Amino acid sequence: MSSSKRVHFRAPERLIEQADVLAVAEDKNRTDVLVDALRDYLMDASDKERVQQSIANAYYEDRLTFDQVKAIVGTEAAQNFRVLKHQLNDDSLSDDLAAALDE
Repeated sequence: MSSSKRVHFRAPERLIEQADVLAVAEDKNRTDVLVDALRDYLMDASDKERVQQSIANAYYEDRLTFDQVKAIVGTEAAQNFRVLKHQLNDDSLSDDLAAALDE
């Protein structure tokens, strides 16, 4: 069973009117239309390279946890971010890279 959380937000009146029209047309309620729209947006956004880079950067800077990253980009991408984060934090690797650049 999925859990739900009540949220309140302000939206332009025109968007809410459009959601209401769609809800009537599809025999849904406003909440279902808004949840579907949010789900579609998040799925689409998480596939975009620019957004994934922003998520990765937030993770590398410890502004997002691994579980938060995994929830939006999926397990495989999150694990790749985790590996790279460990590599970025590995001082010996940083020293090796710096030495290679000096050569």
